[in-house]
Amino acid sequence: MKPKILIFADIDGTILDDQYNSAEVQPIINDLISFQTSIILTSSKTKAEIEFYREKLGINEPFVVENGSAIIIPKNYFKVKYGYTKQKDEYNIIQLGTEYTKIREELELIRRKNNASIIGFGDMTNEEVATDAGLPLDLAALSKKREYDEPFKIINGNEEDILRDIENRGLFYTKGGRYFHVLGKTDKGKAISILKQVYLDEFCKIAAIGIGDSQNDLSMFSEVDVFFLIGKNSLKSVWQEVLDKAKCFASSA
Repeated sequence: MKPKILIFADIDGTILDDQYNSAEVQPIINDLISFQTSIILTSSKTKAEIEFYREKLGINEPFVVENGSAIIIPKNYFKVKYGYTKQKDEYNIIQLGTEYTKIREELELIRRKNNASIIGFGDMTNEEVATDAGLPLDLAALSKKREYDEPFKIINGNEEDILRDIENRGLFYTKGGRYFHVLGKTDKGKAISILKQVYLDEFCKIAAIGIGDSQNDLSMFSEVDVFFLIGKNSLKSVWQEVLDKAKCFASSA
């Protein structure tokens, strides 16, 4: 039996280059899709952002949003039954994170306790996010449609104390390419573990590959059979290795 091949892929710095362009890896992604590989976008980005990139990339698989805070599965994608928290639009949603309003409240308490200057996406306008993150205005607006996870920057204050207080309040933090993120007690690895089990129930045999570029991808790497960390090599060369490994998994069945 051939395994169902799953590729859990970050987006920023992994599919998108520094200019938020995916042209370099799009042909390889097309090859993987034609090879019937499931590319599961696993990112700190919001549902709205990932929907944009799924359409742009031609990907129709489940996806993981806001650093593992929720698993979004298209209805009728799986034949097997699985538990989910709610249904919205065309999706079944497995919620793992803490609601965004609660995250914002906790971050404000931490800000006051430490007399710190902390700026999150919720404190910024669409235009300010666009400028700070280097995003087009329409994508900046999508990035602010947050449900669980708050990206933030410490402008002034003791970083070590602030991060310790996040943990002391029962929350989790991680570091992406540009921002810290604060969220509930979950991560990409937890979400991937749950989603892998659903795939295993459906296909009986799976092989999982991970590809990412930063600290917040480490938990993802712990849940896959092999991972690729974007480093000094070009995105295209690393994705070519991913394609080669996917073919290797398929041929070894």
